[in-house]
Amino acid sequence: MKQLSIVTASVFAAIGVVSGQDPPKKSSSYAPVVITEPFPSVVARMKAAKPEIMKRQLALLEERYDMANRPSKGVTMSKGKAVQEGVRAKLPPGTTWDALAQMTPDAVRQKDIFPKGFLPLPHANHPEGGMLFPKFHIDEIKKQEDRDLTRFDLDFDLPDHFLPEFPAPIYLTTRPDLGDVSQGKEVTIENFFDLFNGILNPKQLEGVRLLLTPFAQQQFNQTEDRRSERISRGVACFDCHSNGHTNGAAHLVGDIRPQEFRHRIETPTLRGVNIQRLFGSQRALKTVEDFTEFEQRAAYFDGDPVIATKKGVNILDRGSQVQFMAEFQELLDFPPGPKLGIDGKLDTAKATPSELRGEALFFGKAKCAVCHPGPYYTDNSMHNLRAERFYTPRMVNGEMASADGPIKTFPLRGIKDSPPYLHDGRLLTLEDTVEFFNLILGTRLTTPEKADLLAFLRAI
Repeated sequence: MKQLSIVTASVFAAIGVVSGQDPPKKSSSYAPVVITEPFPSVVARMKAAKPEIMKRQLALLEERYDMANRPSKGVTMSKGKAVQEGVRAKLPPGTTWDALAQMTPDAVRQKDIFPKGFLPLPHANHPEGGMLFPKFHIDEIKKQEDRDLTRFDLDFDLPDHFLPEFPAPIYLTTRPDLGDVSQGKEVTIENFFDLFNGILNPKQLEGVRLLLTPFAQQQFNQTEDRRSERISRGVACFDCHSNGHTNGAAHLVGDIRPQEFRHRIETPTLRGVNIQRLFGSQRALKTVEDFTEFEQRAAYFDGDPVIATKKGVNILDRGSQVQFMAEFQELLDFPPGPKLGIDGKLDTAKATPSELRGEALFFGKAKCAVCHPGPYYTDNSMHNLRAERFYTPRMVNGEMASADGPIKTFPLRGIKDSPPYLHDGRLLTLEDTVEFFNLILGTRLTTPEKADLLAFLRAI
């Protein structure tokens, strides 16, 4: 018996169990299914924690960025919202953008002067995660549908002036003669039929209806494991992809574990989805039909099919519902590009000299066209920027800021309508984007060249 006790103690020691101590916790791929804390207690606890969590996130944003509302003069999105101007990522003391761009990745890392605004951007509460909507969208859906997308534990973190215009215009590939078919309205289940009847065919109308229908989701559902005070009907596809575009809603990708390595994802636009060939946060889905089905089966529930079953996953029929939804999504067009020819290049009779110089840089010295060739400015591929060459991995507000891995080449057509930029929204303006890639790609653009490249990006 004594010998057995010695062996048993050795085994426990080998797996980290010491007498009088609990074994170390191991991370799991699964979320807890059975919630033991009473829901009123969860609400009270998270409401009490919310002010400090939001204070921490807003302090991070202020540390990283110039958050002022500073619109560009004469530069607007398609429907008239002002585009924010200027580089908003703050530089470390004692350096300049030009000096930084001359340095090697190793030198930047060793001096620890990679701009913090270029590091991965964490979710407003990264350990918790979940879908988070801007207040203007929450207010409009509550007004039209009496459906509340408010979370009791969190508020959206980025100011409205850094987000896309709302409601966004809708352009259709099948009816370019109509221009914006939204009539300046946020399309919901309340008004879609009046807006689209006579423009779409019956299949497409049914697709729109499904895209606007709320279904159970991780934070908005009918169980005690939710982040809405009232039991919720759920969320709709167009709660993030507002009017087939984006309202800047944030989430965490569902296909990475553990939690601290999951990336924040800023909702991409669905405009021009018909010319894209890769979908999903890791671009493992090859058709918009795959993406549509995957979203409600998995992405709505953080990639956890166990939780999805518990909370009421909506299983779409591939042969009808999925196809109808996909058919409408593939009608969503890019905004008009009045200065572009049929090849996607600038019409020299309409473009300014600065825009033409910027186009030459885009296809030349700046190396943009390596990944973003015309006419839609995507190569439908993935590329690893390896930004981690420039900094030492670190924890930031619950996220491990480290390698992003390969990310999709997003189309740049209509790019000024879709702030913020990069997959996690860490780049607030196009000027930030130019400086980021100038550093990452080592292109060493001059100040006038950056201005010309920006003029071109605003024109496409």
